[in-house]
Amino acid sequence: MFTGGRIIFMIFFLLIFIGGLIWAYKKDSGITRIHFKKSYMVLGGLILFITILFLIVKMRKFL
Repeated sequence: MFTGGRIIFMIFFLLIFIGGLIWAYKKDSGITRIHFKKSYMVLGGLILFITILFLIVKMRKFL
C-alpha cells in the first residue's frame, strides 16, 4: 500500500507544509492583531447560534 518512496515523500511534504504554515503565521501575526481585534466574539456568536439551533431541534422531539 505505502511504498518507501511514498512514505519519504509524505514525511518531507508534511515537514515543508508545517514549516510554511509556521512561517506564514509568524509573518502575519502582527497584522492580524490589528485588523481582527474582536474576532473571538464572532466565533462565540456562531457557536451560540449553532447551539440554539441544536437545542430547538432536540426540544421539538419532546413537544
